[in-house]
Amino acid sequence: MIKNLLFISIVAPAYACSECIPELYRRVVTTMESNHLPFELIIVNDNSPQCDWEVIVNLSLSDKRLKAINFSRNFGQHAAICAGIDYAVGDWVVVMDCDLEDQPEEIPRLLNKALTENFDIVFACRDQRSNSFVKNTCSRLFRYLLGMITQLKIDSGFGNFSIASKQVMDVYRALPEKNRSHGLILLWCGFEVGYIHTVQSPRFAGQSSYTFGKSFKLAFESIISHSNYPLQISIKLGLWIAIIALLISVYFIFKKLFLGVPVSGWSSLIVSIYLMGGLIIASIGILGLYLGEIFNEIKKRPLYIIREKINFQEN
Repeated sequence: MIKNLLFISIVAPAYACSECIPELYRRVVTTMESNHLPFELIIVNDNSPQCDWEVIVNLSLSDKRLKAINFSRNFGQHAAICAGIDYAVGDWVVVMDCDLEDQPEEIPRLLNKALTENFDIVFACRDQRSNSFVKNTCSRLFRYLLGMITQLKIDSGFGNFSIASKQVMDVYRALPEKNRSHGLILLWCGFEVGYIHTVQSPRFAGQSSYTFGKSFKLAFESIISHSNYPLQISIKLGLWIAIIALLISVYFIFKKLFLGVPVSGWSSLIVSIYLMGGLIIASIGILGLYLGEIFNEIKKRPLYIIREKINFQEN
């Protein structure tokens, strides 16, 4: 039992989760009421092609604790998380997926860990995942590379499922960037971070909208938006290639002038040209991605646009 009764905001982005939402609502209510924790559940509909919004509206009519935000178009999962956090008023804010792979029953554990050990942020790290072996392996590899590139301490089971204090959320809301990755931003803030370990549940219903291509795009955007290390790699790679090319040139000149050995090998020359061309194009592409990020930031467009919201008190 948690002695200090605090108001908890629970934020869940929704996309193609119409079958999951009623069960999410039921389990959140059961968990929070059984632990005597006052709460609000904020579900953000990211312009789902299914009937997510209709399901959310029907549930919200009978319970004012369920608050709903409907986007004008699809802005992405992390924009939906930001919208929920912007409207959350809790002393602590929980972020979780709507498909019930994150279990609402773990919320008291997250809060208890934060309160008893004085953590500002607590992540629920997944020891076992319900995804395929290939997807799990790619996820772990990505987190390892992300930790190495961003210089952040990232657990192998790290995800969005977390709880953070009001102080952290106030800092989070003040950050101006448009390209956001929720967990990475929390880690970047520098507050005290703790972890609990959980088992990922299978998706309650339906299929994930994250294809391999979308997951790869999100992973690459996360790296680009949180580190300039890829630019450093391209510079270092270019310098090493130039040094190696210079040494090879000196070697060939030495053979020609002092040993009388003619330089030949059109095949190696063509391969070298294509290799250098590919590296140059790749480096320009990386630079272009960073310029694209700058372009998106200076436009200063809103992170999301709300079509309507329900059960929020108007100021």
